[in-house]
Amino acid sequence: MAKIKVSVEKINGYCNLPLHVGDYFFVEDSRLYVPDGKYICIWALQSMMPVFPILAVRDKLNLEHWVKKIKNFSCPDPKGLVQYRLEVVE
Repeated sequence: MAKIKVSVEKINGYCNLPLHVGDYFFVEDSRLYVPDGKYICIWALQSMMPVFPILAVRDKLNLEHWVKKIKNFSCPDPKGLVQYRLEVVE
């Protein structure tokens, strides 16, 4: 599976984790790499997890596939509204 970088791009509400714009983590194969001292909300993570395998084969998808058009995912917490950017790292 491709290496995917997940970055905090915007926070439009309140998040009770110590997240800041620019914080990031990586997903590679079945591993989650979070920088020392950082955290990821499991609810935000679970909302993105179905997309990780699709991003890994992104080059094999047809041009109209929705994954090719989406770059951001939002935390499902309506009070947090943390926007994450997902990008495949070569």
